[in-house]
Amino acid sequence: MSAKHTHISDVLVVGAGLAAERSAIEAAEQGLSVIILSLIPPRRSHSTAAQGGMQASLGNVAMGLGDNPRIHLEDTIKGSDWGCDQEVAKAFCDTVPIMIRQLDAWGVPWNRVTAGKKKYASGVETEDLKEKEGLITARDFGGVAKWRCCYTADGTGHTVMFVVDTVVCKLGITVHDRMEAISLIHDGETCLGVVARDLRTGDLNVYLAKSTVIGTGGAGRIYAASTNAVICEGTGGAICLNTGLVPLGNMEAVQFHPTGMPPVWILMTEGARGDGGYLLDKNMHRFMPDYEPKKKELASRDVVSRRMIQHIRAGYGIQSKYAPQHLWLDIRHLGRKWVWNNLREISNIAMNFNGLDPAKDLVPVLPTQHYTMGGIRTNKNGFAYGLKGLFAIGEAACWDLHGFNRLGGNSLAETVTAGFLVGKEVAKYTLGATQKFDYKLVEGFVKQEEERIKNLISGKNGKENTYEIKEAMGQTMMDHVHIFRTGPALQEGVTKLQELYRRSLKIGLRSSGQGANPELAQALRMPGMIRMALCVAYGALMRTESRGSHSREDFPKRDDANWLKRTLAYWKPGADLPTLDYEPVATPHMPPGDRGYGEATAGPKAAK
Repeated sequence: MSAKHTHISDVLVVGAGLAAERSAIEAAEQGLSVIILSLIPPRRSHSTAAQGGMQASLGNVAMGLGDNPRIHLEDTIKGSDWGCDQEVAKAFCDTVPIMIRQLDAWGVPWNRVTAGKKKYASGVETEDLKEKEGLITARDFGGVAKWRCCYTADGTGHTVMFVVDTVVCKLGITVHDRMEAISLIHDGETCLGVVARDLRTGDLNVYLAKSTVIGTGGAGRIYAASTNAVICEGTGGAICLNTGLVPLGNMEAVQFHPTGMPPVWILMTEGARGDGGYLLDKNMHRFMPDYEPKKKELASRDVVSRRMIQHIRAGYGIQSKYAPQHLWLDIRHLGRKWVWNNLREISNIAMNFNGLDPAKDLVPVLPTQHYTMGGIRTNKNGFAYGLKGLFAIGEAACWDLHGFNRLGGNSLAETVTAGFLVGKEVAKYTLGATQKFDYKLVEGFVKQEEERIKNLISGKNGKENTYEIKEAMGQTMMDHVHIFRTGPALQEGVTKLQELYRRSLKIGLRSSGQGANPELAQALRMPGMIRMALCVAYGALMRTESRGSHSREDFPKRDDANWLKRTLAYWKPGADLPTLDYEPVATPHMPPGDRGYGEATAGPKAAK
């Protein structure tokens, strides 16, 4: 075989963030051999960037007393704007408290309850019970009825990732980092593994397994401005979509976080507002209570992001060196001790990138692409549609816990919970599977990738510049597929993306393409990234309603009669647009109703 190395295991996990590693742990504990592939060392995965915390109905703090999985489920369904799989949401809400306690046992240093009376910056006064002292505490987050977001200051993803990776090391699970899966290997019915490119040497490798788990994270970098790490380019979804057999679900559901910090667009955690932070306009007016009298800054993320843009449109934005238009995040009133102990990561980020001390300075913020609710469509057990032996997990998947808007803290909690639940299904399937593969079939996939690389190096198909195309794609998404959407703007965006896609098939390298070549790596990803972008834009164009993060100004209402369904996007060979199909969204636990915040229940639309 022309590949440099061939590796065979029971389970192959592509990605090494929290969801991926937690599924690997579950499979390894069943005695299965597991290999993890990762673009980077696992402890640098984007999971480490998660700041605010994990939602779990522990009910330890005064403002969380009486919480239970049912209340968490109702919050999740409302947050999703009735777009989620309610059976998945129920399984998640029932299981996540167990996962939080397991992480505690593994060594996560959760912040703890301290008994006594407290007065928060929001004016809320509470008294935590002596009997709860020392238990895992929680903070408030957007769109919830109870305080249930468990946290370790504002570095929750960091601490949890290090602890979970330590368990991976303890179990002796094999990790091949700086290795990128560039193609699935399949026979039209069953996934057999992947062709991967060694990012150190440029060599191609083959990984064959009974089960392949895609846990590569989101696709935020299809936008020019994103809180996502530079590695979040949707690679796992792209290689699945490229099969023509595996659909992506709900790709038009893209979350914009209210508080990305310009000009670098790094996240300022929702925990800052959960702890009592305010959003201010150019007049130093706290405007969110004018729009959302009940939830204020802690309505769901889609709602707060829209209100911020509406307020800027009304002429209340700030012009500064940070951005042409932005608003302020104010946490000065929380006090220096609180800010630099409980919000120290964002304080360091603000200081390092903008020279601002949040204990005494306002921080510029603007809604920024943050999370991909859509992804590789799976059933409730994590099995991907279209190919046997293929699973997807975490942000790479449309499982579908989040529907059209995820609640803050639910995704980080989802990583370990889905890793546990889907990991069990992976192990069960693998233990009953046999491994067989056709040498010529596998060799054919390797040859196909070798030919693709050779053509890029030689410029056989053209000399288009991959970086210029990527920049144009990102700006097109910002201009036409942003927070507020309209039919004409979406159509223009789709047309531009189609042209960029055609150009991406004619990319030729400026460099040699030899060894650890970043231009080649980007050129290999580029067509797949634009396919992902087209799934977002075209799905948004065709969905003629507003639901959660998908806000159509020309169709401003949620339309349950026609659109209580999930988008499935397939990419057929030779196409320059996805083929869209739809499946119904069932509501067995909670029928559609009012979310309790947002446009249906909001206060005045103009600032006072």
